Amino acid sequence: MRRADRLFHIIQLVRGRRLTTAAFLAQRMEVSERTIYRDVADLVRQGVPIEGEAGMGYRLGAGFDLPPMMFTQDEAKAVVAAVRMAQAWLDPVLARGAEDALGKILSVLPVEARVAAEALAVYAPAHGLPDDAQRTLQLLREAVADRRKVHLGYRDHAEQHTERVVRPLGCFYWGKVWTLAAWCEHRADFRSFRIDRVQHAQALEERFRDEPGRTLADLARHNEQRAREGSPTA
Repeated sequence: MRRADRLFHIIQLVRGRRLTTAAFLAQRMEVSERTIYRDVADLVRQGVPIEGEAGMGYRLGAGFDLPPMMFTQDEAKAVVAAVRMAQAWLDPVLARGAEDALGKILSVLPVEARVAAEALAVYAPAHGLPDDAQRTLQLLREAVADRRKVHLGYRDHAEQHTERVVRPLGCFYWGKVWTLAAWCEHRADFRSFRIDRVQHAQALEERFRDEPGRTLADLARHNEQRAREGSPTA
């Protein structure tokens, strides 16, 4: 990759993420972290408002933008494939949003790229996530965004029914199965809930704030530690 292309790609990656580490950029660019540090320093000298520092992560300052980037045929095909799969396994609101976004992308592509993307022979069956699981996914996803606690009625793998209040932290897709990662107030610990086993869910008025030891980042560290110890995750 030419250095000019690499610099442009760095801007695109930093713009598309809340915080981007040098390690992530180095892996994507297939260069050393030292090269990334030099590239970022050069971009800053050229007037690109990249904020942050080595070892912490980078983000793009407000008010900076670039002209829209034209998709290659492979990139357009990747978008079509992703949207087709998403429509089967997302909740209705996100599925419609994905379809609308795809229409906008295809409408501005050159004819050859659009035809190639639309003719992609990769499909997802229409019977993906069941209707009740779609509704539950949407409720939980919105609760995560709104920072609202949720009351769950849940049937576990042993067919035992429990009622509990959780702090929803994130929804994870594992290939035909969605799970909710949450802090369970009943167990005072992290728990994962299969969305297809949620019997009922209600978003509560009570909101929650990040507290040390109860965040999604804490859960990731918790699972990494358990993996190193050879224990199954919760």
